[in-house]
Amino acid sequence: MKTALVLGASGGVGGETARALIAHGWTVRGLTRTPRSGDGIEWIAGDAMDRDDVLRAAQGVQAIVHAVNPPGYRNWAKLVIPMIDNSIAAAQANNARLALPGTIYNYDPAATPLASPDSPQYPSTRKGAIRRDMEARIEASGVRALILRAGDFFGPRPGNSWLSQGMVTPGRPVTSILLPGKRGTGHTWAYLPDVGETFARLLDREADLPRFARHHFAGHWDADGMGLAEAIQRTTGRPAKLRRMPWRLLPLIAPFNPTMREMIEMQAYWRHPVALDNASLVAVLGKEPHTPLDEAMRATLLALKVS
Repeated sequence: MKTALVLGASGGVGGETARALIAHGWTVRGLTRTPRSGDGIEWIAGDAMDRDDVLRAAQGVQAIVHAVNPPGYRNWAKLVIPMIDNSIAAAQANNARLALPGTIYNYDPAATPLASPDSPQYPSTRKGAIRRDMEARIEASGVRALILRAGDFFGPRPGNSWLSQGMVTPGRPVTSILLPGKRGTGHTWAYLPDVGETFARLLDREADLPRFARHHFAGHWDADGMGLAEAIQRTTGRPAKLRRMPWRLLPLIAPFNPTMREMIEMQAYWRHPVALDNASLVAVLGKEPHTPLDEAMRATLLALKVS
């Protein structure tokens, strides 16, 4: 039996990775601060910020998926590094492979229109610098590791998602769509169930992975910045008003809204295209798991109760 501990199993990428691992025959444990049950997960009470809790939950596992993040991008600088250090310690204690969902934020969007796994990392944001440092700490620790970088997430388990937290409003009909980017600027999106399936397929190939494996997930490339908005309208069957993100006004709101302060940093990734080269991933798996965009959008809007 293969056992994995998924930190963040109640969230977006963590939840979908947990589901995929279970479908692949893994036993999955989840660490939770709130008592819960179900989803085929063995839930263990604890906090990812508490090293003893993480070590206890990880006893005897072969893989640890570190998919936990502070909600709403809050307190990143204070919380993210201690959490990854706890996961590193648990991986070392169990000789387990540590899997991390990565992002495009490691790269300078103005200088990296196409990023490969070994492209230079010169992040232009504070969040990107923390992401780069997380990966560096994992590599320096010497643990067996798997990093899978992907674009902005969307899916039935949205978590901190631009789609569910800005473009549409969960639980309400779509009469308008808020566009973070501008027409003509490409953007990369990652459908969460496809990302989870990719993690499961890679972790199934433990014997074939190098000690430090790093790949890119290409996902859905929105070449002109309108692809997701058009998919939403095709799915709902009616046109919607397209509104632009009022980036110039956000600094007025930021002093009163921690999430807004973090979002402002991300503007450059909507002004410049950053695509991900998945050649190394395809070389390992043969092909990247890929759900057609309209099918993915139907499942996403259904889960969000959006019509």
